Amino acid sequence: MATGGKDRQSREQRERSRAYQARQELHRRQGRRRTRDNVLALVVGLVVIGAAVGLQTVYFVAGPGAPAPQPTVADTPSPASTGPLLPEPSVSPTP
Repeated sequence: MATGGKDRQSREQRERSRAYQARQELHRRQGRRRTRDNVLALVVGLVVIGAAVGLQTVYFVAGPGAPAPQPTVADTPSPASTGPLLPEPSVSPTP
């Protein structure tokens, strides 16, 4: 009968050892999966942020959000005028 007790005890030890190793392997796989998921989320997040910044830049530089070009007026005095600019007299037709 003594051998029956040892047999059961060694079988229980093997079962506990197998369960312990299975839990360790599960823990390692979960850690690797979490690391992989975090890296993937970071890369996807950076791509989304980069795309948003790029699209905003394109929209406001070249798209419909770009400001309309304003005509520029050069304030260069004519060579005949030497003093302050005066309005030119208008000629009105005589009846």
